[in-house]
Amino acid sequence: MMRIAVFCGSADGRPGSRYKDAAFKLGQVLAERGIEVVYGGARVGLMGAVASGALSEGGKVIGVLPKGLADRELAHPELTELRLVETMHQRKALMSDLADAFIALPGGVGTFEEIFEIWCWAQLGIHHKPFGLLSIDGYYDKLVEFIRQSSDEGFVRPEYVDMLMVESDAEQLLAAFDSYQPPADKWG
Repeated sequence: MMRIAVFCGSADGRPGSRYKDAAFKLGQVLAERGIEVVYGGARVGLMGAVASGALSEGGKVIGVLPKGLADRELAHPELTELRLVETMHQRKALMSDLADAFIALPGGVGTFEEIFEIWCWAQLGIHHKPFGLLSIDGYYDKLVEFIRQSSDEGFVRPEYVDMLMVESDAEQLLAAFDSYQPPADKWG
């Protein structure tokens, strides 16, 4: 059984945006494909929407949540499994261990940090798992532009830019995952 870790915001995004609906739909798509969801464990924002979407289709959802946040009643009440950890570092490490691939939906600083760490680990050869951005309504377009600029300036090798898959549709991103071939590790 494949598991995909989903990184995303604990907020809904701006009023009138499609982010929450897209998060719910991603959860549904993953469940329909028999893919288990690993995520941050919360019931709020896009995080809660992904979990609820997967659960609505009978999917399995594993939440990984620091105890301090669970104590604030942020834990999703209907998860298949909730794993409590002490720290945010433990959360990310466990999510990485549990996952076969990673998707980042729109989010803030925490989401950015998560996807960049996973990307860095892939570049260093710590893992060879596919990962990508689900860029709803162009959310990540300017970030991708900046990443390409960093490559043009000689700071990120083109093959490492290419390993970050970016799509606006969940089905297209999952199709890209199916054909993913990691480049050689940075240090050989």
